[in-house]
Amino acid sequence: MLIKNATVISWENPNQILPGQGVLVQDGKVVEIGDVKELLQQNPGEEVLDAQGQYLMPGNICAHTHFYGAFARGMAIGGGAPADFPQILERLWWPLDRALTLEDVRFSTLVCLADAIRHGTTTLVDHHASPNAIDGSLDVIADAVEQAGVRASLCYEVTDRNGADGARRGIEENVRFARRIAAGRNADGRLSAMFGLHASLTVGEETMAACRAAAPTGIGFHIHVAEHSVDEYDSLQRYGERVVDRLYRHGLLGEDSIVVHGVHLDVAEIGLLAQTKTWVTHQPRSNMNNAVGLPWVEAMLRAGVRVCLGNDGFSNAMWEEWKTAYLAHKLWNLDPRRMGGEAVVQMGVYHNAALASRLFPETRLGVVAPGAAADLILVDYHPFTELTEQNLPWHILFGFHESMVTMTMVAGKLLMKDRVLLTLDEAHIAQEARRLSANVWERYRNQF
Repeated sequence: MLIKNATVISWENPNQILPGQGVLVQDGKVVEIGDVKELLQQNPGEEVLDAQGQYLMPGNICAHTHFYGAFARGMAIGGGAPADFPQILERLWWPLDRALTLEDVRFSTLVCLADAIRHGTTTLVDHHASPNAIDGSLDVIADAVEQAGVRASLCYEVTDRNGADGARRGIEENVRFARRIAAGRNADGRLSAMFGLHASLTVGEETMAACRAAAPTGIGFHIHVAEHSVDEYDSLQRYGERVVDRLYRHGLLGEDSIVVHGVHLDVAEIGLLAQTKTWVTHQPRSNMNNAVGLPWVEAMLRAGVRVCLGNDGFSNAMWEEWKTAYLAHKLWNLDPRRMGGEAVVQMGVYHNAALASRLFPETRLGVVAPGAAADLILVDYHPFTELTEQNLPWHILFGFHESMVTMTMVAGKLLMKDRVLLTLDEAHIAQEARRLSANVWERYRNQF
């Protein structure tokens, strides 16, 4: 395909904005960017897509999400509102994940993937839990990912809260899926595997050691850390050390591993994450919703920690996560100088791209450049002030909206064109999800 008349936002470092460009896509990659007439002459047989001056940029990346949480939308929680995050877990998320069947998992994933395609998110790092439907659950999600056409890294959440058998089966599901990916069953390179754990407070010593022992070589760990202070106090009381120190002792940190949230880390823990080159993901919308506080993101960045942006199961409109990060830290610190646009771009663009390229080592992601994956979106944005490489972050923060995405492409395949999804039937998916979610809600209520 040849995309013509595009204003390219490359997100290289340094970024370039190139108006009136032609972009040649072949074999799932960007081959050439240049003069439209020359590219048309050199490639007369290529299908042509006219961008009509829209902004062509890399698809957004979500560094941490939960497909399984989709059916929580609109669901009533009995009794008064939960008073804190531990109550949210006990009264919402843990009963909900116990209520899921494999068919629920499939359609919960599909509604999230339709949302991702519509909103220009092309790569997602998922963390799954369905304790009464563990075996084969990652294959069910992988099938949905393959159907949708996006790119995703998957893992299963190991925890002791459902007993020793549940923990064992969670470990086995991670290992089985990792072996599947290693064997090449990876949707033409659009799937990758990690090893999931819930959080220190629900993973005992024996189980944590078993995860480390079972994980195939080269597979990183994906674990929630210090989202609430209870995680730190539990670790101090039971093991005499803070959470990051415990993970380090078990060999779970490193440049292939992801620590999620990190709201209540201390300075030494931040230093250890920097030392081990462990990734951290920040989810400000979720932190606000759960009232757990906000992490020391700017301090982490200054210490050399590679902080990324995820959504923790919120909508896959990643620019909304950007805007929340930009605003929330200013309010939290009572200081409008905090969390500048450059820091948001560092997380949401450059660190997310580096993490995704680590998870998909055969693929260069997050840029529009020759040799990079053709994971692209078109954005119908009409600035009424000058837009340059220097002020682009603030145009996105104050001007871009997910409804402006008109085309989504992954590995050179169109997933949405002119705002119409091509790989998923949204109406059918929504209809089935409504039917299934009613049963999930009933099973949820029956646990109380």
